[in-house]
Amino acid sequence: MNIEKLISKGALFIINHSAGKDSQAMTIYLKAIVPAEQLVVIHSHLPEVEWEGTIEHIENTIGSLEFHIVQAKKTFFEMVEHRQKFPDANNRQCTSDLKRGPIEKKIRALSKLKKRMLIINCMGIRSEESPGRAKKKQFTYNWRQSKAGRKWYTWYPIFNIKIQEVWDIIAMAGQQPHWAYSEGMTRLSCCFCILASQADLRIAARCNPVLYKRIAELERKLDFAFIMPKRGSPKRLLEEITGIAA
Repeated sequence: MNIEKLISKGALFIINHSAGKDSQAMTIYLKAIVPAEQLVVIHSHLPEVEWEGTIEHIENTIGSLEFHIVQAKKTFFEMVEHRQKFPDANNRQCTSDLKRGPIEKKIRALSKLKKRMLIINCMGIRSEESPGRAKKKQFTYNWRQSKAGRKWYTWYPIFNIKIQEVWDIIAMAGQQPHWAYSEGMTRLSCCFCILASQADLRIAARCNPVLYKRIAELERKLDFAFIMPKRGSPKRLLEEITGIAA
């Protein structure tokens, strides 16, 4: 991988931005090394389930970079109602259908519009986050998306940095992270994530009582837990996990 060479070839660098700390730090880093005209920010909007102020936070921290908002044809709740169950770690339709799919569609359109056939799709994934992510390769060729003369790579620019470095990058840029972190959240995805810790679920319940109630009611309606229990463990609904009545 030679990023300088890819930049000199006019590659289009796509920043997948969730408004989370890693997306924010990655954007700051990329702005320092890639010309602005070769950077595009894309956010996949998740109506009803993403944190309040998400889009505004992205707009306030990316400066003058080109910014696009995409949205899947179906919402999270429509997806769940159709499947009659919530996503889980092994079946993450929330990621594939609501985030990755719409973003990749937009990237293909931008590649054609801008006549840039070299695509570097950047994501704020860090190896420190989980054993599964630590096994990923930092830079890979996307064979599925590399068609009709287009070359498409996936890159995790901040893959090897630690959590404190993320906060330092944001602070040194004179920026603040999304307000949810000041409430105690450790990660920022949907308000309630199927992979969230018990502590994060409690904070999300306190900050988003209406959404919390809606998910709790849907759990009972579907008789399906939002958080998939570990093998051998009993099913626990959100109210049991958080200790907060909906």
